[in-house]
Parts: sequence; C-alpha cells; structure tokens
Amino acid sequence: MTTPATHPRRAALGALLAAVLSLAGLTAAGLTTAQTATAAPATMRPAANLFQWTWNSIAQECTTQLGPAGYGYVQTSPPNEHVVLAGQWWTSYQPVSYKIASKLGTRAEYKAMIDTCRAAGVSVITDVVVNHMSGQTSAGTGWAGTAYSEERYPGPEGGYGPQDFHSCKTNISNYNDRYQVQNCRLVGLQDLDTGSDYVRSEIAAYLNDLISLGVRGFRVDASKHIAAGDLEAIRGKLTDQSVYIEHEVIAGGGEPIQPAEYFGSGDSNEFNYSRNLKSVFQSGNLSSLGGLKDQSWLLPTGRAAVFVDNHDTERNGETLSYKNGSDYRLANVFALSYPYGWPTVYSGYAFSNHDAGAPQQGNGKVNDAVCGQGTWTCAHRWNETAHMVGFRNAVGTAALTNVWSDGGRLAYGRGSLGYVAINRNGSALQRTFQTSLPAGRYCDVISGATTSGGCSGTTVTVASGGSATFTVPANGSVAVHVGQLAGGTGTPTPTPTPTPTGASQISFGVTATTSWGQNVFVVGDRAELGSWNPASAIALSSATYPVWRTSVTLPAGTVVQYKYVRKESNGAVTWETGSNRTATVPASGVLTLTDTWRG
Repeated sequence: MTTPATHPRRAALGALLAAVLSLAGLTAAGLTTAQTATAAPATMRPAANLFQWTWNSIAQECTTQLGPAGYGYVQTSPPNEHVVLAGQWWTSYQPVSYKIASKLGTRAEYKAMIDTCRAAGVSVITDVVVNHMSGQTSAGTGWAGTAYSEERYPGPEGGYGPQDFHSCKTNISNYNDRYQVQNCRLVGLQDLDTGSDYVRSEIAAYLNDLISLGVRGFRVDASKHIAAGDLEAIRGKLTDQSVYIEHEVIAGGGEPIQPAEYFGSGDSNEFNYSRNLKSVFQSGNLSSLGGLKDQSWLLPTGRAAVFVDNHDTERNGETLSYKNGSDYRLANVFALSYPYGWPTVYSGYAFSNHDAGAPQQGNGKVNDAVCGQGTWTCAHRWNETAHMVGFRNAVGTAALTNVWSDGGRLAYGRGSLGYVAINRNGSALQRTFQTSLPAGRYCDVISGATTSGGCSGTTVTVASGGSATFTVPANGSVAVHVGQLAGGTGTPTPTPTPTPTGASQISFGVTATTSWGQNVFVVGDRAELGSWNPASAIALSSATYPVWRTSVTLPAGTVVQYKYVRKESNGAVTWETGSNRTATVPASGVLTLTDTWRG
C-alpha cells in the first residue's frame, strides 16, 4: 500500500455509501487430507478468476472453455449473502450472513457449478470475506431476506452481536500502526473480533460449509486486516486441511504487516510482481524481466500467488488492465510462461464507472455472461491466455534457459519443452534464437493451433542443434511448446535436418490420475533416465492430462528398463507397482509408448 488517499479501499464511494469499497493443476479427484496446507505453485495448473460471473455461466465455461484449455482452477466472487444497494460490484464484499445466496446465484446453482467444473477437470477456489460484515449503519435486509442492523447479524449463519466486533469503532487512519490496521474499521466496514473463539468458529463453519459443497480453495479477502495467528486458528478448525489458501496481503514500504507473516496458513498474493509488470511493460524495456524470479523483493516463488491484475487493481490503476491493449496481453503471456509463482488469469467486464456492477437486471441480479456480447472482456479465452495456459502446463517446472533481451524484446526457453519471444516494439522482430527444443516443426500458440495438416497460424522450425528463426509481430509474441506440433503428431515433426547418427527417441507416455501437488516422472537403468535414482528422474508433461508424456533421446537399438514414479509437492516418491518395464530404442525416429500407471 502507499497512502490512505491512494488506496482504492480507502477512497470514498458513491452516494449510497460514501466510504465503502471491496476488500478485496488440481484434478477432478480433488485433494487428499494427507497433503500439506501450502501449495507448490509451479506444479499447479493456472486459475481463471471469472469476476462477477454467475454460477450458471461459470459451469458452462468450465465445460466448454476452461477444462479444454487446461485451467486447473476457477475463482469465483464471494458467494455469501450481501447487502442490497444500487448494484455496485462491491456489495459482494459486504456480507450480512454466511448463507450461500447472492446476486450471482443460489446455493443449488453454486453446488451444481462446482460439480460441473470438477467433471471438466476444474476445481473451484472462492473469494471469502471474513474480516468484516457490512458497512451499513442502519437496519436493512440482505439479498436472501436476512434482517440486520449495525453490529447485529442474526444466525444461524453469521450470528453476530456487538460483542463479536472489535472495540475500535473508528476507521483506520494510520497504516503504520498494526493495532489500527487489524482492529479498527476499514472504510466503515464493521470489523469482526477474530481473536474470539466464537467468531473463529462461525467463520470456520462458513468455510466448512463451502468445503462440503466441494470448494477446493479460498482466496481470503483483506487478510492483512486479520492477525496472522487468528487465521491460523481458523484454518485449524477446517474439516479438510488440504484445501489451498491464498491471502490478500497488500504490502507497502515500511508498513509493519508483511505477506510472509501469513505463510503459516497459506500462500500470499504478490502485488509487487503485478506493479512491476506494469512499470516494465509501459516503459518498453523488458530486460529486467529475465532475472525477475531471483529478485529479493519478491516472495519465494513457491509461496506467491500472482496475477497481472485483479478487480481492485484494474480500477485504481495500480496494475495493467484490459484498457492497456497489447501491453496487457503481453504481460499475460509473460506471467503464464515465466517460472515464478502460481498465476491466475483475471477476466471481468468493461467499465467506465469505478463502482459499476456487472450487467444486471432491474432487481440487481447479475446476467449470465455471454462472450462476444455486451461488456464481458472474456480475457481468459484469448490466445495470449488460454493457449498460454497450455504452454505452462506443457513446460511444468522446466528451468529458465537461453534468455535473450535487447530492451524492447525478450525471449527465453523453458528447458527442452518450450520457448517464447515477446516483442514490445512497434516493428516486427525476425531473429534466430538458440533453444533447447528437440528438432521439429512447432505451431505458434499465439497465432493459432495445431491442425491435421500443420498449423493454423505461424510455424516455427527448430533445427537439430536447437536453433530456430522466429518472426514476432510488432507488439506481439510467439510461443511454442512440445504439446503443439505441426500436424498434431504428439512428438516433434522431423525436419530435413537428420537426427544425429546412432540416436533415436522414446516418447514415454502414461495414463495416471493425480491430485494437487503431484507430478509423474520416468526413471530407468540408463544415465539418460536417471540410473534408477528418483531424484534424477525425468519429468513428464501433463499437457494432455491424464496422459503424462515426454521424449528422451537414447542410443539406437538399446534395450532400456524403466518405471514411472509419482512425486508429491513435499518430495515424497511413490513407485508404480509391478516388474520393470522394457522398451527397445528404434533404429531411427521415435518410439511412442502408451502405458497405464500400475497400482
């Protein structure tokens, strides 16, 4: 944060409420309770934040778009009952009870959405508001009919009286004062006493209700305004300790409360990352981005939940937004291809009025989103996002390699699995890059996709030594990976450059269902396969999940023994059952294996 005058949640809103603002891969099989509370973002498939989308719209989107694109999560707006005012978006962030009934849909629709998304391979993470109730100072009736008044929110859900709120009744005036930040009112919002065991139990009951519906993660709104120990105590009351939690902690220079305090109960949003992307892309000098992941002012990559923008920052100008055109699209390409943090793609609606809610009916109920019509941006469907989700899934945890930049242009590889070039300049870039990709013909996922005959967009040819000539449009990008190959062959299509004498490939593939934090590897009796050491096993890509696949170059004619192993986010290894598998490396070309996990 900077100063109270510049932060969106500390500015005055409209006529009805002058001082209120918002605080603001996993498989369908779900998580196991044996897994740890924190995630390994590099191994989790990206999320789409469908801000203010109705539950029915999200359900359809999971089936038709999110699942097929490879998104692992969808983040929903808060599902709680809220105040009824003039249709502003931020009413979702003013709870009056913990009933699952809002302008976005009913409890039954929310449950149906969760089930539909999980069937499509997409798990639900929801925004939850637990720091406060509404900012109303007079009696009112919530969306689902709950009567309330200042500091009185009847049960059974959200059963609070005056004794359940902090004794400080004034607004926060000094963000360098920890007590004020965590005990006083944030722009008039009635601050819950989360140090009370009763309040903690009420909040946990709400979260447990969502878990019972199938929610697999929470984005905790305004975590900074809740003591870290209180959130750890609330998490301890959850019925499923495996759910993923990310905290909204907006850190400012010199402020006493910092994101790392909250690692005891979850990961944290990294706002400095988003701010930096805006600065770099608007300046046009991308050189610093190559080493971004190693900067000491960022959270550790395994604890950072990142985004280019969210519903607050797109409105206050703190980050890029859909209004920034190609800079915004290129920043999303970077966020989804660069090995830092766990990315969420934000997708909301166009607005000219800061407070304006999503397209809605006269009674305030939000309309179902329809892409290509009205004001919905549908940014999660763009090639720069949806296709780059596929890129991220294909490259997994592969190391950053072959970094090149000349200021306005930046290019880098992800091991031997992908390569991306970003051009912020106003003229096209044509350059031959050194990559670590296997030789073959690849489809640029930004301009198109694989077709039966080749590519619907640009084709990039990689020579046997890894060199490839890219033509990158002005203010555009090109990205290729091993999961999108010319003709859709599943392995790189051979180029006229011959394979080195005596070397061929095996494309290892295994059908294996996994849960959050798990990845599949192949290990075998040769050095190229790790010499039976699971620490040196070869990672398989989940780009075509539930089939995991990778290609390994081996001496022609060799008989190899191998098995598949599964690794947890904490490093634990599980070997598949049965005897060693065997395969003979072909004299030339590629042997494609189609195995099934045993045990």
